[in-house]
Amino acid sequence: MSALPVAPAPPVAPGEVALCVLASSSGGNCSVLVHQDRGRRRAVLIDAGLSPRRTGLALARLGLRPADVSDICFTHLDTDHCHPGWRRPPRGFDATLRVHRRHMGRAERSGMLFGTRTEPFDDGFELAPFARVVTSLLEHDDLGVAAFRFEFSTPGDSRVASLGYATDLGRVTEHCVRTLAGVGTLAIESNYCPRLQIASPRPEFLKRRIMEGSGHLSNEEALEATWSIAPRDHAVFLHLSRECNRPDLVSALHEGADYARTIAHHAEPTRWVAVRAHDAGDRVVQTRPAMEPAQLRLFARPDGARA
Repeated sequence: MSALPVAPAPPVAPGEVALCVLASSSGGNCSVLVHQDRGRRRAVLIDAGLSPRRTGLALARLGLRPADVSDICFTHLDTDHCHPGWRRPPRGFDATLRVHRRHMGRAERSGMLFGTRTEPFDDGFELAPFARVVTSLLEHDDLGVAAFRFEFSTPGDSRVASLGYATDLGRVTEHCVRTLAGVGTLAIESNYCPRLQIASPRPEFLKRRIMEGSGHLSNEEALEATWSIAPRDHAVFLHLSRECNRPDLVSALHEGADYARTIAHHAEPTRWVAVRAHDAGDRVVQTRPAMEPAQLRLFARPDGARA
């Protein structure tokens, strides 16, 4: 594995929030969200699908220490989102593990319960004063997956910095759209191109699992979800299949959109994406990316259903 490149140090000023996706693919998913809590720089990991050692090295290249990580928020506990190395407390990490209550049985069976350091959540939780998380449980395999809306505010300032984070979705529900609507930055999976998926040598049962509503979002489904959620500033596309997708296919679909775009890599970190603060009541109407009917037909399944 090649070394992860050095990225600029994250922001530390009050009210500033930034996201870096360390890696995102079936080989391992981990993102870091940096904010300031009572004068101290804090890092929140979203998923921990990389080994503790690899995570520590990646954080060090960003100017972060394991002790800076206050929380690890798990979308779900598949091994590409929860590496087996996190089943016992890694040296230097003293983070609170945030696990959806529906996933707690699996966490217990895997030995992930570190006493009081594992905190279950249902609809949301607080990371710190003026830092709250709202969640939405969506379909994915048997136990589902949690989507997150992170909101950070500063005393005396009516603005809120918000990040939506959703990956491994079977489908995007209305509740999910309402939960994430109007975030400043949206990180969402854009897993596969249906044409490449259908043409791939993967077994049929795996194709069905991915495409039939409880696996992953296609590029076109991610486009529709992004349009419905309407991020104000930036969209980050996660979990691209290395076998059944390409970054240029994802980028082309969002051509002409108002939001800036970043595409996560399977092994290298993205640049820092600033999560800007906005007035909580100010909803921005985005320009919808243009898709011709002929293009839309390319994303239909053989049975006529949309992928």
